[in-house]
Amino acid sequence: MRTTLDFSPLFRSGIGFDRVFDVLETASRVQPMDNWPPYDIIRVGEDAYRIVMAVAGFDRDELTLTDRPNLLVVSGAKRESEPDPDCLYLHKGIAERTFERRFELADHVKVANASLEKGLLTIDLQREIPEALKPRRIEIQGQGAGAAKAHAQIQAPKAA
Repeated sequence: MRTTLDFSPLFRSGIGFDRVFDVLETASRVQPMDNWPPYDIIRVGEDAYRIVMAVAGFDRDELTLTDRPNLLVVSGAKRESEPDPDCLYLHKGIAERTFERRFELADHVKVANASLEKGLLTIDLQREIPEALKPRRIEIQGQGAGAAKAHAQIQAPKAA
């Protein structure tokens, strides 16, 4: 039994959280159990992640990575090739089917690089927070020099 979550009360009081609600809604929907190709998601640092996907039998030109805002799409499609007339498969266990795998990315997470080696597609991701959004230190002014200077400017000169 699956429980459906109603996010409408959150829409009444939350402003600017549309993306979070969309991600929660997408995650709560029943999706077909397609676990091919297998993959790992690894955290390799405070702001660095890695996706390793097993894509045995695929060449670089048969794989496509598309980096959209907050979404990474990895897809693969084998090229059509002429079957060898002298070759007859008795068992074919290596999957060569087309696939598309989507990964929701947090804000400011970008693809740093991707490589294919020994049948493993490795995608490195990096969170790059803009300087304007990073925490900054604010100097606290003392009451000493600044207050005395302002007080001196207010006083009128003494009459002799």
